[in-house]
Amino acid sequence: MAAPSACLVGSGLATYSTKPNSSKVFHTRNLHIPSGFSYGGRKSNVVFVRASLEQKHHQERRGFLRLLLGNAGIGVPALLGTGKAYADDQGVSSSRMSYSRFLEYLDKDRVKKVDLFENGTIAIVEAVSPELGNRVQRVRVQLPGLSQELLQKFREKNIDFAAHNAQEDSGSLLFNLIGNLAFPLILIGALFLLSRRSSGGMGGPGGPGFPLGFGQSKAKFQMEPNTGVTFDDVAGVDEAKQDFMEVVEFLKKPERFTAVGARIPKGVLLVGPPGTGKTLLAKAIAGEAGVPFFSISGSEFVEMFVGVGASRVRDLFKKAKENAPCIVFVDEIDAVGRQRGTGIGGGNDEREQTLNQLLTEMDGFEGNTGIIVIAATNRADILDSALLRPGRFDRQVTVDVPDIRGRTDILKVHASNKKFDADVSLDVIAMRTPGFSGADLANLLNEAAILAGRRGKAAISSKEIDDSIDRIVAGMEGTVMTDGKSKSLVAYHEVGHAICGTLTPGHDPVQKVTLIPRGQARGLTWFIPSDDPTLISKQQLFARIVGGLGGRAAEEVIFGEPEVTTGAAGDLQQITSLAKQMVVTFGMSDIGPWSLMEASAQSGDVIMRMMARNSMSEKLAEDIDAAVKKLTDSAYEVALRHIRNNREAIDKIVEVLLEKETMSGDEFRAILSEFVEIPAENRVPPSLPSPVSV
Repeated sequence: MAAPSACLVGSGLATYSTKPNSSKVFHTRNLHIPSGFSYGGRKSNVVFVRASLEQKHHQERRGFLRLLLGNAGIGVPALLGTGKAYADDQGVSSSRMSYSRFLEYLDKDRVKKVDLFENGTIAIVEAVSPELGNRVQRVRVQLPGLSQELLQKFREKNIDFAAHNAQEDSGSLLFNLIGNLAFPLILIGALFLLSRRSSGGMGGPGGPGFPLGFGQSKAKFQMEPNTGVTFDDVAGVDEAKQDFMEVVEFLKKPERFTAVGARIPKGVLLVGPPGTGKTLLAKAIAGEAGVPFFSISGSEFVEMFVGVGASRVRDLFKKAKENAPCIVFVDEIDAVGRQRGTGIGGGNDEREQTLNQLLTEMDGFEGNTGIIVIAATNRADILDSALLRPGRFDRQVTVDVPDIRGRTDILKVHASNKKFDADVSLDVIAMRTPGFSGADLANLLNEAAILAGRRGKAAISSKEIDDSIDRIVAGMEGTVMTDGKSKSLVAYHEVGHAICGTLTPGHDPVQKVTLIPRGQARGLTWFIPSDDPTLISKQQLFARIVGGLGGRAAEEVIFGEPEVTTGAAGDLQQITSLAKQMVVTFGMSDIGPWSLMEASAQSGDVIMRMMARNSMSEKLAEDIDAAVKKLTDSAYEVALRHIRNNREAIDKIVEVLLEKETMSGDEFRAILSEFVEIPAENRVPPSLPSPVSV
């Protein structure tokens, strides 16, 4: 460590001589000793010298650091406290000594050396300690000040003493400056690197990699989109595809439409359940239109910082106007387009600000000529009404689950790169998968291909298709039960479903009965509709309730009422919901053709359901409960009658099912027809089309 640049007489840089009339020169800035101070009865000549040029420069540097760091409050307290730190560096022990004890040691000549710090207010004393066997100990003493009497006593006792000013130590100053600034600089650098990394490494002041780039749009831009998807890859949504083909035609040949006064649509909203192909349609438009394409998710607009969402909307449309004509695709727009005024989040909600900016950009004062906004959502019921009006979204295209013809077309698209056995018919698969979306059908064929590969087959057979459908609908295949009583009970339960469904007019035909567990179900009974019903009659709904109660009815009749099990819990939940819908929503009860539930109460949004007003009286609620109970009770009586009247047929079917564990619908109907006449609509399975080549 560098020596201090100033010292007081004593053992240090300069030492007073004990000879009379001697004088020494010392530099001081903080300590002031009167010039007439007398030592040992003699007057010493004390000379003050101005600080050297080096000290002046050091003071100027220190003043500059004060000015630089003073407002920030960083480092200055530590820099000003370097004297104390320097005293610690000199070996200050944790032992302390009171001032009175220090004077006592001084009188008893036990003090050997004194180092003064902090303008003479702190002393590091080397003293002989009797408690430690007369060993020299370094202790710290807090002095009230440097008095003339104390200095004179030092001189009389011939004690080495020196004054140290560590603030003049440039090395210590630089060390403390670096130490105090290191952590803030490291923290700022780490945040900067993280922001660059999270945005893909793009940097530059104000760029996406800089923290100030929060307000810039995160939309993916493609000047010449190459998504690899065209309209030929989109199947099962012909109506929606036709609408978008018109939009693409408008972008390619606008003169055909402007000649008759037509204007380009400003926005198209895709509405439909998940997996129906909304995003796939957007990719097809990007591949077909041949114009710049922006794509972004609705959730990417909103951040934790106020104003970021609105800023990103402005930036997105600014870029779109610079590249017009173009297409802007917003996926899951319900993330920012939710209905305003719910009272959740306050009037200054960040999402509402983002929505207001989106409304302004789509059809505001300035307009956005040449920009087509395409948005997708599966929650159209919660979108703000201002967003849905013409001028913003001129068209709303519903993309629903495909019908049987649409499913066949979708299967053809996804089957083009797979190998199938000759017994596989895509039309049969389409008939067996009502309610499947395009994504479900793609997953079905992929699961079948995985199973075929796992089983070492060169092509996909009907077995893999059947197992894949069962796996998607009901879950993974479990271990077959071996317990005789439990297995028998499950067999009677499933046959009860099949018997009651088959013998009730209006019910769908049985497709398969199995005892192979899947998911949480110990057994399954499959019914397959003859077509895709868009309108369901009261008779059909009642028949489904009867079929659902068939399992519980079989348990009660065969094993007795005390032996009924929890296996019917899922069935009871389904039939109760269906019966309540018949009463409350469809008006199919003695109460009359009323809709007894407000639209907001049926909304998929939790907040809307919470805010729904309950205008139902207690008497009406009791009537609804009574009507639901009447429906289920009458359906259960029908199910019990079917089980009691066909006990012999049930026993025969259960015997075969226990042996084979899986029974097809044709086998089931063949055995049942030997004992009872099956209703005409349930007598034969749906007409299967002839196999098509795949």
